[in-house]
Amino acid sequence: MTETIGMGGTGIMDQEERESLSPFRHFTAAEWGRLREDTPLPLSEKELEELKGFGERISLDEVSEIFLPLSRLLNLYVGEMQELYRVTSDFLGRGDKVPYIIGVAGSVAVGKSTTARILRTLLARWPNHPKVDLVTTDGFLYPNKLLEERGLMQRKGFPESFDIKRLIRFLSDVKAGSRKVEAPLYSHFTYDVLPGETVTVDRPDILVVEGLNVLQPWKPADGDEPQPFVSDFFDFSIYLDADEGTIRRWYIERFLSLRRTSFKDPAAYFHRYSKLSEEEAVKTADAIWTSINLANLHKNILPTRQRADLILRKGDDHRIREVYLRKI
Repeated sequence: MTETIGMGGTGIMDQEERESLSPFRHFTAAEWGRLREDTPLPLSEKELEELKGFGERISLDEVSEIFLPLSRLLNLYVGEMQELYRVTSDFLGRGDKVPYIIGVAGSVAVGKSTTARILRTLLARWPNHPKVDLVTTDGFLYPNKLLEERGLMQRKGFPESFDIKRLIRFLSDVKAGSRKVEAPLYSHFTYDVLPGETVTVDRPDILVVEGLNVLQPWKPADGDEPQPFVSDFFDFSIYLDADEGTIRRWYIERFLSLRRTSFKDPAAYFHRYSKLSEEEAVKTADAIWTSINLANLHKNILPTRQRADLILRKGDDHRIREVYLRKI
């Protein structure tokens, strides 16, 4: 599928005209990689292996080509924003430390977690912002018991399955420079929020927030008062993109790999799937993908792509092939 990010309509335009009207600057991976300049690679092969998500395929070459230029750009942005915050604090007579918040969005199985972890690691190794934290919005899902009571287990991952008020309060406190702000933790093994377990965010220089619906705007009902939404707190946002058919294949491949590994543990939430035949497992994974994840992608996630500051578009082999940077 050939797609032009940021364009609509059915008129015929040449490439130059499409790019001039798009809100994004388009780069091939090679073009983007040249923007790295002389930025050193502060990551080893062993460290990269530890950062990869389950079934993710990414090399140090791709880190150098895609993530080093991105970390360089973000380092420049963070420096400028920190200076703006300092000037504002001086003007207001306050000594607040305001974290720079980066959102990472995209479909299930597209590689958000790996992207967020690599980004956190690279940014933490720049000298002017050594404290970088990472929080995933999975922890802000309602517990399974509550989702079952509300009939939402088949819509887990949809916006209504999250405690948005709690997430907004968390981001508001972090952005206000509050000390020791706690975020709940989630286990993909038990497929549930971990009762009483939290991660503490204590005035970082940068916070990376990764999740499915973090770029979705608030949708008011008639008569509702205006409300803040998650991306209001972001200074920069990234969307991981790929063709739907490709993401479906990645999801099924991951499901089959988990069936042969962690699903075999009797304590795993999805242990029952470990007993399926290969054919049954493919059908089950495809049904889950279509009824839940694809529906969520169409309704809630994909429509937010245009709101991102940066779109990283992957090819069939998981490698990022194109980069779209929003024009300033």
